[in-house]
Amino acid sequence: MTAFDDLRDFATRAAGGEVTAMRDEIRDLTIDPRQARQAAVLILFGSDSRGKDADPEDCDVLLVERAATLEDHPGQIGFPGGGVESQDLSHQAAALREAVEETGLDPAGVQILGDLPQTGLPVSNFMVTPVLAWWDAPSPVFAVDLAESARVFRAPLKDLLNPELRRTSTVTRGSNTFRSPAFLVEDAVVWGFTGGILNKLFDELGWTQAWDHSLEMPAPL
Repeated sequence: MTAFDDLRDFATRAAGGEVTAMRDEIRDLTIDPRQARQAAVLILFGSDSRGKDADPEDCDVLLVERAATLEDHPGQIGFPGGGVESQDLSHQAAALREAVEETGLDPAGVQILGDLPQTGLPVSNFMVTPVLAWWDAPSPVFAVDLAESARVFRAPLKDLLNPELRRTSTVTRGSNTFRSPAFLVEDAVVWGFTGGILNKLFDELGWTQAWDHSLEMPAPL
């Protein structure tokens, strides 16, 4: 099966309620869905070289580096996305709108595969719906607003899946140390919320290659 087949089948399983939340809980934090704001992110995979015939390692995923001056999650790597607004007809519409606003992509080239289960982001009080998508016709992308995004890039899955580029990131708060999956890619570290979602997604898709969880690094706060 191709990467596209795997992603499409996973979206079908998610729609049928066969998939749990897209990030394992790594902190003793809870969030009340009734009080949280709704948000959506676009997890957009594609392949310039082979299109829908591509294997996972021939694909990439669209990521955004947040501006260092932002109040929430400054400098972190994430998926394009943001809060659901009143004009958005669905989480999918919100994720696609935010992606266009942040990266300048052409939405006509994006095929939405489906919603994945909501996952809480307690630090900013969001309930986030990851929207899985395939890039049928990749278009140029760039940081539309440098006050919001430092850069936009397509992270190769051959790097994200490379066991030698996997780490466990650590954050120490008082006497507690919290650990989460991390990826070294494009001179950056993907960790935290995004790293957790990618880790769970790759596991669910059967794409994960065995890696050494004992290799730790401080999270780039």
